[in-house]
Amino acid sequence: MAVIVIVGAQWGDEGKGKIVDVLTEKADCVARYQGGHNAGHTVVINNEKFILHIIPSGILHKGKPCIIGNGVVVDPLSLIEEIEGLKKRGIEVGNNLFLSKNAHLIMPYHSAIEREQEKLKGSKKIGTTGKGIGPAYVDKIARIGMRTGDLLYPEIFKEKLRTNLTHVNLILKSLYKAEGFDLDDVYREYMGYAERLSEYIADTDVILNKMIDEKKNLLFEGAQGTLLDVDHGTYPYVTSSSASAGGACTGLGVSPIKITKVIGIVKAYTTRVGEGPFPTEIKDSLGEKLREKGGEYGATTGRPRRCGWLDIVALRHAVRINGFSGLVITKLDILDGIKKIKICTAYKCDGKKYKEFPKELHLLERCEPVYEEFSGWEENTSGVKKFGNLPKEAQSYIKNIEKMLGVEIQIISSGQKRDEIIMTKELF
Repeated sequence: MAVIVIVGAQWGDEGKGKIVDVLTEKADCVARYQGGHNAGHTVVINNEKFILHIIPSGILHKGKPCIIGNGVVVDPLSLIEEIEGLKKRGIEVGNNLFLSKNAHLIMPYHSAIEREQEKLKGSKKIGTTGKGIGPAYVDKIARIGMRTGDLLYPEIFKEKLRTNLTHVNLILKSLYKAEGFDLDDVYREYMGYAERLSEYIADTDVILNKMIDEKKNLLFEGAQGTLLDVDHGTYPYVTSSSASAGGACTGLGVSPIKITKVIGIVKAYTTRVGEGPFPTEIKDSLGEKLREKGGEYGATTGRPRRCGWLDIVALRHAVRINGFSGLVITKLDILDGIKKIKICTAYKCDGKKYKEFPKELHLLERCEPVYEEFSGWEENTSGVKKFGNLPKEAQSYIKNIEKMLGVEIQIISSGQKRDEIIMTKELF
């Protein structure tokens, strides 16, 4: 038995979807523990691309139960559209999908509030997707959130909604000078969603812990990455949930002592979407080349990702926070043909050298990277399936990352497709 947590080690977009898809082959269940439909996991199977937003990518394997945990915030319309989209492409979605009763609902007023808040911030905006993720988590913490389980009880749902709209409409109209929402309109809309989603709503913590008791192999996946974690990321330029490994326990209702491995996913370089500090960002034509070659555009939003060199300082922070038992390197092939490759091993700011990731945003924004330079490789690594078949310079690059972080690299992704992968160690 193994209970494995898959965590993004950078600012998200590390290629977690493909790795979860590959590992699902030997998993008995896949569960998503946080985030919302602002995330996007891309998987390529037989040259066919699937982009998943909230359903675990394990759904692409026939007969594998998939769970959307209580730590996730759910836009019901987006979920329904994703289910129907998968069905149209021949993917089974039925009694293999479970939605936690305790997962919070994204309501229409959440996205309205988020848009208005971003307008007011002007140049200080965080760069959210405007999908209502943050305000939904705010309501959760404020103890006024609507949960998927509420959809099963129409009268209770309507009364909660009535209370919330009294407060929300006052804020929208008085503070933002925006339109409010009609109780009956929102109620009818969500009761329609209830009809479509009720078959999936379940006590997912009970299901997961029963599987653990039965010695099943479980795979837990997060969205975003450690540097976007609300506690341990580059606050306030973060997501609104716990994207690091600890979020798997609270987001699924599974004890920490049940977790057997935590695997960090690391892109062979670094990317970041939206605002916030990014010490190793490459701001010249090479950065643009990486973006185009790597297809560095948001799977959900299409927003261009900022690209930079691999950052060991930030990764060391992620290793410590998550306690990675192993690492996965993705998109190694995107570095093909670059003559000199840099790795950031420290920062410098105001004459001081930083080996550890600064918690203070005003420091991090002014940090400059200290680089070590490595020889690149001319050969094509795309589709390579054995470590020994990689160019010696690529092998050296991988080994240096292992040495710097003190964590074994157990999987290397050499392309988008499911079978373009090097497994140096079986995880299940």
